[in-house]
Amino acid sequence: MSRNNRILHVDGDSFFASCEIALNRNLEGRPVWVGGGRRGDGIVIAANRIAKKFGVVTGMACFDAQRLCPKGVLCRPHYDEYRRLSQEMFRVLEQYSPVLVPISIDEGFLDLTTMDSHVWRHTTPLDYVKKIGAHIRDATGLPVSGGLASSSKLAKLVTDAVKPGFYELPAGEEKEFLKDRPVRELSGIAKNRQRSLAALGALTFGDVAKLPSMLLKQKFGIWGQQLWLFANGRWQEPLLLTVKDRTTISSSTTLPYDEHDYEAALTFTLSEATRLVGQLRREQLQARELSLSIRFNDFTETGGSHRFQHAQFQNSVINATLEGLFRDMMSVAFKPVRQIRIAMWNLARLDTQPTLWGKTHEERWGALDAATAELNSDFSRPDKPALMTGAQLALRKIDDAHKQPKSKCPFVPQREMVKKLWGTDADPLAHKGEWTEKLWRVSRGHFTKTSKGG
Repeated sequence: MSRNNRILHVDGDSFFASCEIALNRNLEGRPVWVGGGRRGDGIVIAANRIAKKFGVVTGMACFDAQRLCPKGVLCRPHYDEYRRLSQEMFRVLEQYSPVLVPISIDEGFLDLTTMDSHVWRHTTPLDYVKKIGAHIRDATGLPVSGGLASSSKLAKLVTDAVKPGFYELPAGEEKEFLKDRPVRELSGIAKNRQRSLAALGALTFGDVAKLPSMLLKQKFGIWGQQLWLFANGRWQEPLLLTVKDRTTISSSTTLPYDEHDYEAALTFTLSEATRLVGQLRREQLQARELSLSIRFNDFTETGGSHRFQHAQFQNSVINATLEGLFRDMMSVAFKPVRQIRIAMWNLARLDTQPTLWGKTHEERWGALDAATAELNSDFSRPDKPALMTGAQLALRKIDDAHKQPKSKCPFVPQREMVKKLWGTDADPLAHKGEWTEKLWRVSRGHFTKTSKGG
């Protein structure tokens, strides 16, 4: 007999704002939002539910938020603390399932399919997932919401529908739950597909369920058939942890102050490019295309891009190209620089053999990068890296603000989250024995409390 999938989606509520409240309990019960920009008072990047009731939303200027909610509290972001709290949250989650798939800093999926045989005999699924939420709250101070359903996509829809709180969508009720929900709510659906579905008269999942499955297959291929099964409550999928190569890497940095000196701005650009290329080489990737965008103090922009004939990973090649783009773009510019954005995409695998005496550039650069990474890991301090490029050293000489660079916003790729959790991007089922023992302890503690209370 086939078993119904039970996938739990857990999502942090207003995560950055909730982190600030967890770090400062005096903010509890007050409207709070987190501001971005060079001084932390640019735009709202997160707001808690109390602030949202006053009309404060993500992307709003902080001065507009203060006008709407005069008694609200503006917090500057503390990204390192957000990363720490995120990792603590996922450490709790991994105690409850052998398969944990993080998808962002504040949300992930757990496979609870077999829990009815082992854990839920003396409790209910809803009580169990509420217990997970309470455990996270006790351990980190962060509120979370969750949805339990037959697939990860449906579980996420359930979470979005019931926030704040937890809800289980029982097997067999999927079609009824979906019938009035707009198709645009489905995670990952593109606007072109939305328009194509609208042309067929399908605005809700109920509309999709009424269409012939073969029509959707002819129009959208396999995805169309999957959508039809999903809309009819018949789509089940196992939860799998897959770690894919990134497709792009980028950096967007607002300078500490408007920079009139274009040579200083170029120094920062080359230093930041060196950092990005180092990250690519650590992930064994190289870039075929790159772009550079400059935003001036009046928020006007200029930009340029370049496509290499062959994928590149060497700082000398990439920095020379960036410098050429920069000088071409700035040859007619006269306004101070506010923000610099670099992007590298169309990435390809880089096979480097970390041997000191390799015969190829790839082998030698691989060995150099491995040695550099090890030295920086062993001997660097936040205020003093062990090794720096000429551009990075020059940047610190030019401006004291760069001696302790502020943390970047922690939207890290899934592969990095997985490595931080398990120390490797290998399948965590390799440690299933450890997890089984953890789960036994958690469930045993729950049953003991239940029996004492009963």
